[in-house]
Amino acid sequence: MLDPIRDWDDAFSNSAHIPGSETLPAQWAMAAATFRDSGVRIERDLPYGAAPRARYDLVWPKGTPRGLAVFVHGGYWLQTDKSDWTHLAAGAVAAGWAVCLPGYTLAPQARINEITSLVGAAISAAAQRVDGPIRLAGHSAGGHLATRMICADTPLSGRVLDRVAHVTAISGLFDLRPLLRTAMNDRLCLDQAEAVAESPALLAPARAIPLTCWVGGGERPEFLRQSRLMAAIWDGLDVPTTLHIDVDHNHFSVIADLRDPDSALMRHWLTTDH
Repeated sequence: MLDPIRDWDDAFSNSAHIPGSETLPAQWAMAAATFRDSGVRIERDLPYGAAPRARYDLVWPKGTPRGLAVFVHGGYWLQTDKSDWTHLAAGAVAAGWAVCLPGYTLAPQARINEITSLVGAAISAAAQRVDGPIRLAGHSAGGHLATRMICADTPLSGRVLDRVAHVTAISGLFDLRPLLRTAMNDRLCLDQAEAVAESPALLAPARAIPLTCWVGGGERPEFLRQSRLMAAIWDGLDVPTTLHIDVDHNHFSVIADLRDPDSALMRHWLTTDH
C-alpha cells in the first residue's frame, strides 16, 4: 500500500473538530427519551432477525401514514443505538409518515457487508407493516447504508425497491477505501475487496431512484469530498442526483432539521420523487 498523503484518522475525526462534542451523546439520549415520553405512539424493539440488535422501532403518526420513512443511524458502523435517535423521527411523524428506526449489529461483531444485509432486512420487515411509498435517509455510516439499498446488489426485494421514492444520504460515506488507512479499521476489519464492494460510489445503481447527498458546509473536507464524489458519479449514471451543501452546519448539527417538518431538509426528503 502506498504511504498516505494525509492523516486519514484526522480526516474522519468529526468530534475532534467540533467544540463541546463530548456532551452531545448525553443530549441526544435525553432528547430521544423526551420524545418517546411525549405521547407519541411507538412500537419498540420489533424483531426482524435472530441477532440481539436485529430490532427496529416504528413510530406512528396520527391517522393513516402517508408512507414509510426510514432513518438509519450512524456511528461509523461501530457505535450508537437506534434508541439514541428517536427524536429525529419527529419531523416525519408530524408530516404524517410512519418512521422506522433500524437497529443493527455493530462492528466488529458484524462486517459492513453483513450490516448492509441487516438494514435491508429491517426495512423489508417495516415495509410489511406500512403501505405506501418508502423514503430512506441515513446519517454518516447510516447515509452509506441507506444508499446501499438502491445499489444494483441491493438486499431489498424488487417489490420493496419499487416502493422506494427517494434516498437522502446526510453526510454519507460512499468511498470506503480511505478507511483502510485509519486506526478504526482495526475494528471495522475492512479489506480492499470489501471496501470496494461496499462503496456506493463504485457501484451501479439498481434503478433511477432519486438520490440526495446532503452535507454540512462546515464539515470535515473528507465528508464534502465524499458527497461531491457520489453525486457526480451517479449523475453520470443517469440517476436524478442532488448535492446540497447546508451552509455552515457541522457533522452533528446537520441532522437537527430532521425534527422540523417544515425545514428544507425535511421538505426535500419527503417531497422529492421520481
